[in-house]
Amino acid sequence: MAPSPPPPPPPPQTSRKRRRNICLVVIAVILGLVLLMVILGLTVFKAKHPVTTVNSVALKDFDFSLNLAKLGVNLNVTLDVNLSIKNPNKVGFKYTNTSALLNYRGQVVGEAPLPASKIPSDQSVTMNLTLTVLADRLISNSNLYSDIISGTLPLSAFTRVAGKVYILKIIKIHVVSYTTCDINIDVLNRSVTKQTCQYKTKL
Repeated sequence: MAPSPPPPPPPPQTSRKRRRNICLVVIAVILGLVLLMVILGLTVFKAKHPVTTVNSVALKDFDFSLNLAKLGVNLNVTLDVNLSIKNPNKVGFKYTNTSALLNYRGQVVGEAPLPASKIPSDQSVTMNLTLTVLADRLISNSNLYSDIISGTLPLSAFTRVAGKVYILKIIKIHVVSYTTCDINIDVLNRSVTKQTCQYKTKL
């Protein structure tokens, strides 16, 4: 019995139509994935501001005396600052090395390092910082003597935390959080009498 002849090849138009349909399906799948990623990036994984909060500021050490021989002031000020950084995002927030600065009337008089770290999603980290005033910088400021005589020493603590949030491990968003706290120290009672903090975040 003679073998049956092979089926004839499909017409050229049918082959082109099949390839075109496959290409359309692939393009539709890619567009669907891209659209899904965009929707997730704008809803569930939308980048949110990390929140830096100063929980407390305490006066750890305050030594003050007048040096009549040198007509000067001996001053040592140390502050304990407790702050927390909350990451409200659904992905981790990674920030770089930074510092907390202590200012006196616009002049930096103290500094404490904040080492780089990563905060998991929807979690907070708490840090205890010790800010010590550099006495030589403080004493060189001409306003110090009048502030000491008035009984109130105004200081401000400033932190800047800069980092990145990765959305779906593809989209990288830079985030910077600023915190400024104005602090008044009562010279006679050696205590913090006023603390006002302001917060700002920039994407």
